[in-house]
Amino acid sequence: MADDRIVEPRLLRGFRDYLPGQMNAKLAIIATIRRVYESYGFLPLDTPALEYHETLMGYGEDNAKQIFEFENPEEEHVALRFDLTAPLARVVAQYTDLPLPFRRYQVGPVWRADKPDPGRFREFTQFDLDSVGTPSSAADTEILCGVYDTLKALGIPRFRVRFSDRNVLNTLLDFAGIPHSSSRPVFRILDKLDKIGLDGIVAELSGGRVDASGDKIRGLGLGTGPIDKIKKFIAVPRGTRTEVLAALKQLFGEVPSATGALHGLGAICSSLDALGIPDEFVALDQSIARGLDYYTGPVFEALLIDALEFGSVVGGGRYDGLVARFLGRNIPAVGASIGVDRLLAAMTKLGLTETAPSTAQVLVTVMEPEKIIEYEKLTREFRQAGVNAELYLGEEKGLSKQLAYANRQQIPLAVLVGSDEFQKGEVTIKNLKLGAQLPDKKTQREEWLKLSRTVQFAVPRGECVSHVRRIVSEL
Repeated sequence: MADDRIVEPRLLRGFRDYLPGQMNAKLAIIATIRRVYESYGFLPLDTPALEYHETLMGYGEDNAKQIFEFENPEEEHVALRFDLTAPLARVVAQYTDLPLPFRRYQVGPVWRADKPDPGRFREFTQFDLDSVGTPSSAADTEILCGVYDTLKALGIPRFRVRFSDRNVLNTLLDFAGIPHSSSRPVFRILDKLDKIGLDGIVAELSGGRVDASGDKIRGLGLGTGPIDKIKKFIAVPRGTRTEVLAALKQLFGEVPSATGALHGLGAICSSLDALGIPDEFVALDQSIARGLDYYTGPVFEALLIDALEFGSVVGGGRYDGLVARFLGRNIPAVGASIGVDRLLAAMTKLGLTETAPSTAQVLVTVMEPEKIIEYEKLTREFRQAGVNAELYLGEEKGLSKQLAYANRQQIPLAVLVGSDEFQKGEVTIKNLKLGAQLPDKKTQREEWLKLSRTVQFAVPRGECVSHVRRIVSEL
């Protein structure tokens, strides 16, 4: 017997739907990112959502806790990917005939078993850019430039890409007299600087603190000497990349590890200067740590200045040891990941996205249902001419209701062919977008009359498509 129970429509916690308007905006962002990445010559790659569980292990304790894992029908231990970098490492190790450097981009959903919070989801989309197989600092610079060009292409007026180097943080440990065995917890605390401020950093490095929820966070128990040196490091004044680099050299003085660490940063700074990348958009910030354990060199992230509450929308760095889990030897690699959903939310807040629910540029209304084939033919002509066209197939027969539908869907144009138009061999074009901008007829009658002639007008049937194409090109 069939189950005829009514099922309540509901979403899983930590997941969400994207309705057409949001999805159109998201796809537009993805298309722009892809265009920039391909302008650099990067190649597309796709990998399965599921990997063997062991493939995704070994990338840090935090990642291991966030993995969705289960058994497949063959009773194999599998898991949903938590990022796109671990599968990339598997691909490079598995396909040994790939040309190196292997420069790839990839976009797709990833899953993390985080505690759902506002703005934190268990499924989200990442768009990655990576170069595997070259240790050159030019590869690091190229990733930074790719991020810069992408955010510019998206029309974001104020952003900052910040970068540093994990080796500089290792030098900080030497400078502060902290054993390298403590690097992981120290770096994780430093990575919270933007969230908890200097006082919170000092508290977690020393005796601990109580967070906003009332939970006790244990401190590392460092003494005042090491903490004072960390505070000096954090307090290095902001400035141009050259100025920050000089300040770090002065701070570290004769610390032996400083020479090599700062050399790599210097090479990136020199390249960025030569390429004309402004300091205000791509800045050297020594406090950047990045939370993932697998970074081995330069690290970077990007923030939108007018939407700081969304946190970093891009993160990345060099991870020379990732492929070694599969091959037993290091293969140098560097990359960045854009959090598409977070970027979309920030851009929406800033009014930088188009959220029209329709992809159509023109709606073909149906005023004479018995002539539906003629309307179908006209719609097809638009589509073949490269104009996105929707034929109205709803229940409403009245023209006003069909135009209301077009306005609701934010379709900018409508074409009207009624009995008079059929008799005259004409088509009426109505510019709904312009019509919404008409001034008040009573107070600005002359201006209204002038513009109203361009809002709606008739053209010969054979010239309709060319007129619509011209209007669409000007929208």
